[in-house]
Amino acid sequence: MRTSLLAAGAAATILVLASCSPSTPDEPADTSAETSPTTAQTQDAPSVVVTTTVLGSVVGEILTCAVGDDSSMTVLMPIGADPHDFQASSAQVALMAGADLVVVNGLGLEEGVLDAVENVEADGVSVLEIASLVDPLPFGEEHSEDKADEESHDDHADEEEHADEEEHSEEEDHSDEESHDDHGHGEFDPHFWFDMERMAVAAELMGAELAVNGDESFASCGESVAADLRATEVVIADALSSVPEANRVLVTDHDALGYLAERYDYDVVGVVIPGGSTLGDANSSDLADLVATIQDVGVRAIFGNTAGSPALLETLANEVGGSIQVVELFVGSVGGPGSGAESYAEMMTTNATRIASALAD
Repeated sequence: MRTSLLAAGAAATILVLASCSPSTPDEPADTSAETSPTTAQTQDAPSVVVTTTVLGSVVGEILTCAVGDDSSMTVLMPIGADPHDFQASSAQVALMAGADLVVVNGLGLEEGVLDAVENVEADGVSVLEIASLVDPLPFGEEHSEDKADEESHDDHADEEEHADEEEHSEEEDHSDEESHDDHGHGEFDPHFWFDMERMAVAAELMGAELAVNGDESFASCGESVAADLRATEVVIADALSSVPEANRVLVTDHDALGYLAERYDYDVVGVVIPGGSTLGDANSSDLADLVATIQDVGVRAIFGNTAGSPALLETLANEVGGSIQVVELFVGSVGGPGSGAESYAEMMTTNATRIASALAD
């Protein structure tokens, strides 16, 4: 499979979509950082702080399995928040500082929380960064024989440019720093949860880590939750495989579905916001290129994020013309009550159903 990533979006328009996190989410997290847990702590019920609602869903199932209602977990982000755009409050930082374990996605996903996480870890708090432990994919990784051919074709050009690159290395380093400040991620894609097998492995890792602070029941519960996720993935894989191969092409608001494409044999042929974050920027010529790609490939749907505004995607669809749909997915957060995405497993099932429905003949 070959995944080609086309950055697109006009800088003036992109601000509409970049505001992915509503200033006041419709639904707060079940355990917010502003309400400190009141359950008495025991040796068997470690105090756990989790950054995202996606990870919180899985960690919560492990804790409930192991200690039932005596579990104590705080999810920093409210339901509907965009992990790229979330800022931790001072009260939330204090909760992290007093936790037995802080579970984070990592690889740059929680941009507004990373400094606080580094600080509490330096002070001795146990921090588990999951994404780096589940064989993360490089951004834009290609999974076909074409990759080797393209790399070979480009080798000579790369060598010719090498001297110029060294000559301007200081300028490029500065540019890279600015790009990082503009919310670009590093080499690896943090959106691992779109591959349910990787999340199953993550459940096992989180259960094993919790066992360090409690007892071995956490590890067995992590394995049990992982088994449930693998069973759910069978249903999801069936739904996604029902789409004809010719229709398995994706255009997304930002580069978040690489793991889904790699796992379930889809191609990402374009993204609106470059860099793997909802807070990036692009230029109008790339937007025009994306429109042309959508028309040439025959893309049937543009997939957005329930946490953001669909305005730019709808404008893009109108520019493309025809019957192309704009379909919202649950990307960085589970959904609220009645959404059909209240848990991680339900979120992935709903996403798969929406993708399959949009791309079916």
